[in-house]
Amino acid sequence: MTPAIGFVLFLIITLGLLGCVVRTGQLGLRRRHITLVVMTVISLGITIYYAEALGDEFDLEAAGWLYPFHLTVAKIATLLYLAPVVTGIATIRNPRWRKRHGKVAWVVLGFTVLTAITGTAMLLAAEPLP
Repeated sequence: MTPAIGFVLFLIITLGLLGCVVRTGQLGLRRRHITLVVMTVISLGITIYYAEALGDEFDLEAAGWLYPFHLTVAKIATLLYLAPVVTGIATIRNPRWRKRHGKVAWVVLGFTVLTAITGTAMLLAAEPLP
């Protein structure tokens, strides 16, 4: 599979899984929610792998400010993935954390979408390597 196909395919899968994670979380389907979270993180890892491979085919610095901005947002998003894990565990132990866990999860989801948008814009602005 080429990096471009792998990236697009797993980005779509990851975003679809994220939608399922949100829905199962809202419905309180804990076991399904946790399973989908694990699947999403695995899919995200594969997406990042293909994104790195795809980035090797482009002069990303030609994208100007988008390149460092995207990398910063991506690193923040990756680190933020720990927050819903921590609040999710807290929710399992004490249901009063559920609302806070939901808010944290929405922030992480927002950063994930922002990462996807900035990464796509960066690739569109970059120049393919010969």
